[in-house]
Amino acid sequence: MNKKVVIIGAGGHGRVVADIAESCGDTVLGFLDDNDTPNNKVNVIGKSSDAIKYCDGETYLFVAVGNCDVRKKIFNSLPNAKWYTAIHPSAVISPSATIGEGTCVMPNAAVNNSAVIGKGVIVNTCASVDHDCAIGDFVHIACGAHIAGTVTVGDRTWIGIGSSVSNNLSIGSDIMIGAGTVVVKDISEKGTYVGVPAKKIK
Repeated sequence: MNKKVVIIGAGGHGRVVADIAESCGDTVLGFLDDNDTPNNKVNVIGKSSDAIKYCDGETYLFVAVGNCDVRKKIFNSLPNAKWYTAIHPSAVISPSATIGEGTCVMPNAAVNNSAVIGKGVIVNTCASVDHDCAIGDFVHIACGAHIAGTVTVGDRTWIGIGSSVSNNLSIGSDIMIGAGTVVVKDISEKGTYVGVPAKKIK
């Protein structure tokens, strides 16, 4: 079924989501963006406040904003929206995995057996989520990050580009894992963690 999609956010992330939608045979009607600088690469049809107009039961919305808190705020402000879930054809998704609404799984990403991905999540290019993981809402798993089996990640946490999380661990909510970081122990305290192995920085 051809879905009609409006994307909130006209930056690079939004353009990638548009590519995914079109590669899936869906139609992007345009973008909503609050930036006063025109983006000539895309068709901006209004401001983010105009999203309410598209909660019509026929149009799908997608929040293409990298910031986890902002993504959540927009999501929660539109309780009647139909949310588009963007999964690139090259992504490998286990039939037993669960993908939440409004989530994006980018090119060449993998979500393995019995993994559960929340709503509004970004599983970015070439990232992987292995078996039996539980990924909370509005998480961002950046490009090339790898999460081993049976890992829990709390809401709004950011797993940085090229980072690795060992198996059977728990990472709490609102945590930033820096680029290239290796997580080998549970992390519960909010903050930013970097290094090999991961350590909290002030």
